[in-house]
Amino acid sequence: MARALADAGLNATFSYAGRTATPVDQPLPLRIGGFGGIAGLQTYLTDHAITRVIDATHPFAAQMSRNAHAATQALDIPLIRLERPPWAVQPGDTWQTVPRMEDLPAALPDSPTNVFLAIGKQQLDLFAAKPQHHYVLRLVDPPEAPIPLPHHTVTLARGPFDVAGDTALLQKHNITHIIAKNAGGIGAQAKLTAARALGLTVILADRPALPKAHTAGTAEEVMHWLTHEADRGV
Repeated sequence: MARALADAGLNATFSYAGRTATPVDQPLPLRIGGFGGIAGLQTYLTDHAITRVIDATHPFAAQMSRNAHAATQALDIPLIRLERPPWAVQPGDTWQTVPRMEDLPAALPDSPTNVFLAIGKQQLDLFAAKPQHHYVLRLVDPPEAPIPLPHHTVTLARGPFDVAGDTALLQKHNITHIIAKNAGGIGAQAKLTAARALGLTVILADRPALPKAHTAGTAEEVMHWLTHEADRGV
């Protein structure tokens, strides 16, 4: 999306939440950090004369999407949400789905096993309720705080990931269950393909509900929307 905006010569700013220490470089002017809630975002949009907003946040960054929707509604600024399709079960998959992140720990067995916990670092404390398992965590940055799980292994890596690498990781740690968010996209899909081939159980949290908004599935669709419905301030 950033590349498409830059190539089109649009006056656009890329905003990162600041969750990772070394975010990926982007071909646009960059800002990092929160806005200070809905009111802070409204102030930013007004101060910078923003006329269009593209919500391209992670599907589970629900609070940012809700804040963006509320702020743009209040200011009457058009917003489009770039949403990658969720993953869908394929023949050979052994999937369980739960409606919320908070429901993931209860879906794990009671007997100790090895779990690939592919949810990032924000909600690891949920799994303190199942301390008997050994958790393999894949993080972008080294953890800054103690991991709240008595049995764990941390591996540092940044996607996109491939099937061969994920297969090797799962086999190395004798993983039986994969815990993940149904984020969709191809960057983290390899673990699902590997799990299918290895016959592993995948437990996925459904996406959080978001306010109704204009949506697009690809950057090309967003550019069409901008070209036909927007001026040059994004």
